[in-house]
Amino acid sequence: MIVTMGETVPGREVAEVIRTVKGNTVRTRFFGRDIMAALRNLIGGEVPEYTKLMAEAREQSLDRMIADAETVGADAVIAMRITTSMIMGGSAELLAYGTAVRLR
Repeated sequence: MIVTMGETVPGREVAEVIRTVKGNTVRTRFFGRDIMAALRNLIGGEVPEYTKLMAEAREQSLDRMIADAETVGADAVIAMRITTSMIMGGSAELLAYGTAVRLR
């Protein structure tokens, strides 16, 4: 599956636009990670516990979007984007979406 943030796939022509596809996940913080993050907050710098959590959530959202595209027979997803939103304190949704297409 080709996934691109561009509106075209270099060297390929879009034969058919199928529909918008999406994949999302909602993740919450974990008490153990919060303790480490609070300690790191005292000295500053990156909070690797949250960095890892967000990276895993992004990958899961992308995987779900690709699975959605595969169910409609797409060859590629173009104009892919990722958005985040806070659901409630301590939890966030990541949404990956794009346009499923068939290529020539």
